[in-house]
Amino acid sequence: MLNSMAHRLRQPLPGAQPRLRFEMPPEQEDDELTPETESGTRFGNPGPRMSSQHPLYVGFMGTVGVGVALLVYWIGSNTTQLILWIVAALFIALGLDPVVRWLEGKKFPRAAGIVVAVSTLALGVAAFFATLIPTIVQQVTQIVEEAPRWITDFINSDFFRSIDDQYGVRQRITQELEKFVNNPEAMGGIFGGVVGFGSTVANGLFGALIVLVLSLYFLAALPAMKKWGYRLAPRSRRARVEALSEEITGSVGNYVIGQAVVALVNATFAFIVMSIVGVPFAVLLAFVVALLAFIPLVGGLIAGVIVTLIALTAGWQTAVAYAVCYFAYLQFEAYFISPRIMQKAVAVPGAVAVISVIAGGSLLGVLGALIAIPTAAAIMLLIKEIFIVRQDKH
Repeated sequence: MLNSMAHRLRQPLPGAQPRLRFEMPPEQEDDELTPETESGTRFGNPGPRMSSQHPLYVGFMGTVGVGVALLVYWIGSNTTQLILWIVAALFIALGLDPVVRWLEGKKFPRAAGIVVAVSTLALGVAAFFATLIPTIVQQVTQIVEEAPRWITDFINSDFFRSIDDQYGVRQRITQELEKFVNNPEAMGGIFGGVVGFGSTVANGLFGALIVLVLSLYFLAALPAMKKWGYRLAPRSRRARVEALSEEITGSVGNYVIGQAVVALVNATFAFIVMSIVGVPFAVLLAFVVALLAFIPLVGGLIAGVIVTLIALTAGWQTAVAYAVCYFAYLQFEAYFISPRIMQKAVAVPGAVAVISVIAGGSLLGVLGALIAIPTAAAIMLLIKEIFIVRQDKH
């Protein structure tokens, strides 16, 4: 009975049709050419092509080129957010692709490998935030509760009293607060700011959902997407295009995984040191360090400066102890940890990496800083393998 039920479940539904899929035409080998394809088709041979020097051809194609350029610019300027989501999704898909291919090497179907990789990532992120959010809420609440005492201590300090006696700071602050409270436009601005913050959070959650869905689609269709891209190149150069593309995508995937591991190790070490020396809000600051450590080169330095400044609230001895330990670790990471973790990833000269990160951050923010080094590595590889090789032949 069970075998019969399983056999019926495998049968297609009555009247169901297979899903339509658009596929590329099959490649045609040289030995498959027939006299008909060589001499023409059953509709006759095509006529002579219009000369590219003909005035009508030049004018028409020039007008079409300008129109297409303006259309592309208009589309790009009105879909900037969507383009950023697509770039982020491709970056994530390329980062998870090495894991999926490794699972495929262990005899896992690609669909099962995608499910395992994405599920593991989702569970890890969910467990991380489930542990982190209550601690963040607790420590932020503690900051809010302690803030009035810090303000009171500052107001009662001799430094503030001397400044108040000279410049009347207390009276000036009181007057500005009264004007702000009695100004309806200012109160409306606060309400508008709250609404704007809520809409920003909602847009961020929606964008995260879109990026997640696109990442799943890109990850599932990545082999087909590569195949489509390779078919756009002439067949005589297709093997070279495929080799360069595989090198670039593989380097990007290894870079994403390696940078995630480096950021995790960095944040773990920072949390241990903060717990030992007594830096306040260690869990919250460890989360900040993990986010900043994803930004190559400058992220760890910025994280160290921020945590050191916050550690000054616990005493200069605490700040000095943390700064010495953390910045010594950054040197150890640069010379021992990163080279071993990133040995299969990209290799970019230091000056090029710094310029790339600054340029990427200026253009696309944090996302631009993250993808700056893989992009620079891809450009350098293309210059080395295409332009320089061509120049060496002349």
